[in-house]
Amino acid sequence: MLTYDLSRRGTRPLYVFLYESIRDDIHSGRLSPGEKLPSKRSLADHLNVGVITVANAYAQLENEGYVEAEEKRGFFVLDITGSRTTKRNHVFVAEEPEKEYFADFKANRSGLCHFPTSTWSRYMREALAMPELLKTVPYKGLLILRTAIAEYLAENRGMFVSPYQIIVGAGTEYLYSRLLQLFGRGCTFAVEDPGYQKFAKISDGSGAIWKAVSIDEMGLNVEQLEFSEADVVHVSPANHFPTGIIMPVSRRHELLEWANRARKRYIIEDDYDCEFRYSGKNILPLYAGDTGNKVVYINTFSKSMIPSLRISYMVLPPELLDRYEQTMSFYSCTVSSFEQYALARFISEGHFERHINHLKNYYRKKRSQTLEAIAASPLAGFSRVIERHAGTHFLLEVNTVLTGTEIRRRAQENDISISLVSDYSYTIPEKDCRTLVINYAGVPVYRMSEAVARLAHLFPECAE
Repeated sequence: MLTYDLSRRGTRPLYVFLYESIRDDIHSGRLSPGEKLPSKRSLADHLNVGVITVANAYAQLENEGYVEAEEKRGFFVLDITGSRTTKRNHVFVAEEPEKEYFADFKANRSGLCHFPTSTWSRYMREALAMPELLKTVPYKGLLILRTAIAEYLAENRGMFVSPYQIIVGAGTEYLYSRLLQLFGRGCTFAVEDPGYQKFAKISDGSGAIWKAVSIDEMGLNVEQLEFSEADVVHVSPANHFPTGIIMPVSRRHELLEWANRARKRYIIEDDYDCEFRYSGKNILPLYAGDTGNKVVYINTFSKSMIPSLRISYMVLPPELLDRYEQTMSFYSCTVSSFEQYALARFISEGHFERHINHLKNYYRKKRSQTLEAIAASPLAGFSRVIERHAGTHFLLEVNTVLTGTEIRRRAQENDISISLVSDYSYTIPEKDCRTLVINYAGVPVYRMSEAVARLAHLFPECAE
């Protein structure tokens, strides 16, 4: 029987610790290919944990290709050495694992350990039993989910929209692609520099024309936007990435005035991370102040819930909605109905809002811990933290002789993953960039002090 010391799990959820322990045993050879794992109930009784804990651990192992489930027989260990056959003569090719770093300051991961897995699982099970699951999903998404989103936006984002304006899709990338098609090939797009680059990359893939527009201390430079002759601009006014700049009211008015000066002009507002603000009130979206119906609002549940939940949505203004309904209603909804039913219940019954509040408190504490670790380290003497009390990252401007390229190389040598502001810019050379983007969400709490110590070790100034 498998035996593990559960007291060593630290802050990790039980199922994560159990999954990692079994995974390590498979890697080390303690569990051999073809070997049968204990039944979920027997292992749960042996370890004195819930059956759901073991079920979640086994499910993760199966998802990652470590084990295989056979109906009425149980779970069997698969061969992960690259051999084409296991002892049970099953063909299996292991996926190449992603590089794991001691400290990943680049990954934008959510706090998975705080996700209410049991509640979500219950709604998923209930959804699977619904007869409506067999029906065709409307192209905009299920009305029950779109209604729940509309009510949430009204209560929490100051947006009063009809559920019929909302389009549900599998991730913002999918919605970006639909928007690019909706606006057409003759449209020129503008993106922030520095800024979130995925929209530009998807534009490249579709053959769309785009131009980079610089930002200043107030956000997107509207004068340069006018000069660019763009028709549509992609912005994040409530929390610009990666700088965290909040676009003030005066600049918002300028941007809306720019859009209203021509019929074909529109603004795509990406309101990512809108829930994670740690001081003052939440910043209202640009959409809430738009009286000319010029703003397309986009948001996602991937960051606020779990990355594997690829559910995003956009709110279209009336004219674009009419165009979408006339030209793009043949596209099927890309999100499964049972996930939509579960999410609708999760939102409408208050679990999403409670989860956000819990996660926000967790990130606030983790942010403070990270900042305190930096303040207590040698980094404090030659760096400057630039942070806006929002999101799950901040900037660290380092006064060092190293170039950006050298910083990146040293980070790799110390098993640290980092990104620089130059990674998100079309004009800032990497060699001249010494501002790091510190995404603390991807670093476990118990590693943070050591992670900051390793970060300080990158710079020769620490040794002086």
